[in-house]
Amino acid sequence: MYTPPIQDQKFVLEYLIGFDSIVQQLSMNGQNTEEIDKDLIWSILDEAGKFASTVLAPINHTGDQQNSTITEEGYVRTPDGFKEAYRAMCEAGWTTLEAKSEWGGQQMPMSVSAAVCEMWHSANMSFALCHLLSQGQIYALQKSASQEQKETYLPNLVSGKWTGTMNLTEPQAGTDLSKIRTKAVREGDHYKISGQKIYITYGEHDMAENIIHLVLARTPNAPEGIQGISLFIVPKILLKNDGGLDKPNDIRCISIEKKLGIKGSPTAVLQYGDNGGAIGYLVGEENKGLEIMFGMMNHARFSVGLQGLAIAERAYQKAVLYAETRVQGIPIAAEKGTPINQHPDVLRLLSIMRSEIDAMRALIFTGANAMDIADNCAKEVFENEQKRASVLIPIIKGWITELSVLHCSSGLQIHGGMGFIEETGAAQYFRDSRILPIYEGTTAIQANDLMFRKTIRDEGQTIRFLIEEIEKEMEVVDDNFSKPMSNAIADVISTLETLLSKANDSRYLAANGVNWLMQLGYFCGGWMAVKSADRAIKNATRLPDDFVKSKIICAEIYLQHSLPHVRTYSNVINHEDNSILNMDVNWLHRRTA
Repeated sequence: MYTPPIQDQKFVLEYLIGFDSIVQQLSMNGQNTEEIDKDLIWSILDEAGKFASTVLAPINHTGDQQNSTITEEGYVRTPDGFKEAYRAMCEAGWTTLEAKSEWGGQQMPMSVSAAVCEMWHSANMSFALCHLLSQGQIYALQKSASQEQKETYLPNLVSGKWTGTMNLTEPQAGTDLSKIRTKAVREGDHYKISGQKIYITYGEHDMAENIIHLVLARTPNAPEGIQGISLFIVPKILLKNDGGLDKPNDIRCISIEKKLGIKGSPTAVLQYGDNGGAIGYLVGEENKGLEIMFGMMNHARFSVGLQGLAIAERAYQKAVLYAETRVQGIPIAAEKGTPINQHPDVLRLLSIMRSEIDAMRALIFTGANAMDIADNCAKEVFENEQKRASVLIPIIKGWITELSVLHCSSGLQIHGGMGFIEETGAAQYFRDSRILPIYEGTTAIQANDLMFRKTIRDEGQTIRFLIEEIEKEMEVVDDNFSKPMSNAIADVISTLETLLSKANDSRYLAANGVNWLMQLGYFCGGWMAVKSADRAIKNATRLPDDFVKSKIICAEIYLQHSLPHVRTYSNVINHEDNSILNMDVNWLHRRTA
């Protein structure tokens, strides 16, 4: 059973983000807001919740059991129910939510889209991955494609008639994209693409009539390294002059990966150009492909952070339901037959899960709103707003996905031995969560981005801007909440000064990158927990009494159990000597004597 957390979502959107801000983003984005009101937004969430719980959730566990499969001819079959669910998704217009209206989209802000997508990924992450990739491609093409390319591809991508992928990784080129070998040779108005791409999510499937691949490749005279990478549109099925489907392109699915989790989602190995070269079309200019792809990757990294929230929420709900019915032993100060949710340690696990997940959700929606503002703000304030949004992306992607694994592990722990048995379903969430700190840039990649680009490059100005925003908000909250946050602010400032003093010691900075990211994550989580409690208290007459009390206690739990991690990471980073860097790699080997 999956219960959409709509009450919490509406609270964040109305009282933390502000409905006026949502409407303002719609207006600045060119949307006619006369017919946009709170009731419309709420109805979108309500209907999305019904779709998630009644259509997507029932095929989640069976999808994990069946997996996507490949035939000898290279055709990929998704699990039972996936095709029908995708058709229903398209017919209901859910694929159009975020895209621009000129291409058939509803042009909703990311804060609204994030709420909808959270429910989809909670209900069935393997299924929802297909649209996640299409969303990213739509975002990239709207921003960087030619007018002709937009007219050719965007309407069908937005409607869901076609789906999209991004093709970066190769067997020898994972994180280091400078090693890409896929070739693109110009031939008239197109290019011939040849090479192999791996880890392509929904690179081949049976849910849509065409798949549009965005492929990174090198032209013959391209510069070495990342400066020589171009981006190409490569359709699975080529198009006729009138836009209809023609013959298959020279693309072959070699295999589908066998994975730890997200098994319902086909992860393809694609071979391009076995029969002369797959036809592709350049997006933007030659050698500028990585810049365009990074725009898509930022969108995707935010979405992966959103997946972290979603899978943690699903694991939490599963654990809550199990703990309120499972009877084992007699909890302290309780009667015989009392369920395990009254055992103090089970209550500890569930309470920390709840408080951190609430903080994660608030941070996700705050990040989405920041991205909306950066996209739509006036030119004179663009740089500051862009920095604010960009510093939140690695924190959202890195911190939230790391916590998602911990929470899915806690959910399994609450089930005890039954959690280790696949039949209960708790193990699936743990397995599914484990990819999140890895794909779309590992936690270490997010940490390097945060450390070197968002902290050291501008001498800490962007981080200070974020700290000042939090400090200002803490001035108007109760002392019981603001005092712990003031201590955390002092710890973060102290850490920032230490890092800036080590600006010329790249190894030291890299060794502490993840520590810095996690410190800022727990710090921002505290900001969100306190802000949520404060807004609940100040709007108590408009909210259910139990809801207000839950927000207060969740903030208190966060400040007591989670915020102290800020001090811990400060102690690690501010230590005079980083012992990690004193380790000789030869000492890592075990020896028999």
